[in-house]
Amino acid sequence: MGALNQTRVTEFVFLGLTDSWVLEILFFIPFTVTYILTLLGNIVIVVTIVFSPRLHTPMYFFLSNLSFIDICHSSVTVPKMLEGLLLERKSISFDNCITQLFFLHLFACAEIFLLTIMAYDRYVAICIPLRYPNVMNMKVCVQLVFALWAGGTVHSLVQTVLTIRLPYCGPNIIDSYFCDVPPVIKLACTDTYLTGILIVSNSGTISLTCFLALVTSYTVILFSLRKQSAEGRRKALSTCSSHFMVVALFFGPCIFLYTRPDSSFSIDKVVSVFYTVVTPLLNPLIYTLRNEEVKNAMKQLRQRRICS
Repeated sequence: MGALNQTRVTEFVFLGLTDSWVLEILFFIPFTVTYILTLLGNIVIVVTIVFSPRLHTPMYFFLSNLSFIDICHSSVTVPKMLEGLLLERKSISFDNCITQLFFLHLFACAEIFLLTIMAYDRYVAICIPLRYPNVMNMKVCVQLVFALWAGGTVHSLVQTVLTIRLPYCGPNIIDSYFCDVPPVIKLACTDTYLTGILIVSNSGTISLTCFLALVTSYTVILFSLRKQSAEGRRKALSTCSSHFMVVALFFGPCIFLYTRPDSSFSIDKVVSVFYTVVTPLLNPLIYTLRNEEVKNAMKQLRQRRICS
């Protein structure tokens, strides 16, 4: 409580993506279009899966949850970034900064756990298909989704508590376009070495453990495909390659940003933009463009709406 009582900073000021006003105006249009497409693309996937009985399977249940998380994840940072691109002074209150930080880590951690669950789902479906209906029934799927949200909440609370307990008495300039743990704790009026180690350990353990679990599951899947028919291998590789592309696009920036000591690089903002703006858009594109079942379900829904 003593640390909290020393807090005097009431707001933080972002430096933004660049110090060039012209570049910020140029960035506004493509980023706005990207955000709109992200919302539309992921909403379309959720609606398609909900209203297509053929897609009421564990794999698509998890995919709809992934799209929902991507909507939330991008909405935590992108609207504030777009606002900042149009304003000369980009500020955020202390309370709103901590709130943004909390939900950023909640949705990011939830997505990490969900991608790991999706890899396990593919492992069961491909390696032990006869047991799949029992192992991955809908009750289990709901329990797994509940567990990932609970795990994400615990992780986010740990990150937030470690951040908010520090005293902030100035400066208040954040070299970013959103509130995240590493740039915020740099502004604390105390030695943050131990706190930084705890934060990196927490994020790094989750990211690396889940990534290794993903790599292991896909390695086992690839070896098991030797026993499949040519058609079975083609379908399995198509599904798994889409999933692995999403994993690589998400875990790459995540591991780069959150598993290293308290240091910063000039490329951090570029990686953050890819992580918070681009990746949530690529997920629906990858899954829809490479998935015939989803595309066919979308066509059927359009035809049903036209006929009605």
